[in-house]
Amino acid sequence: MPEAYPPDDPREWLRRARGDLAWAKQPKPPVTPWENPCFAAQQAAEKAIKAVFLHQQKTFPYTHDIEQLLSLLVEAGVVVPANLLEADRLTGYAMGARYPSDEEPATEHDFREAMALAERVVAWAEKLIDGEM
Repeated sequence: MPEAYPPDDPREWLRRARGDLAWAKQPKPPVTPWENPCFAAQQAAEKAIKAVFLHQQKTFPYTHDIEQLLSLLVEAGVVVPANLLEADRLTGYAMGARYPSDEEPATEHDFREAMALAERVVAWAEKLIDGEM
């Protein structure tokens, strides 16, 4: 596998999604808030979904909103498994997790949920894309 593909190649987006999953799985230093690896999980899911857009030769909006992205894929005729629709919960980690806020801090439980969702989204995208390329 090459180090990188062109930016309009869905394999590059999947490569980046896999990298975000790997980043999220790194041992968390004690001073790191749980929001940081939750953000990496959100990024993995977002990039995997955008890889599906590219694979389907569809343009995607510049948004971090997982629910919107999945809805647009469904509208375009892409079969999105029902258990992936709950990945919309990751959207809050796209912005809110990166900056201090009044939101409740993320917990290890939140992180484990975020990772499970992100891993399902990435696996689905890999099956769609790698299975047809």
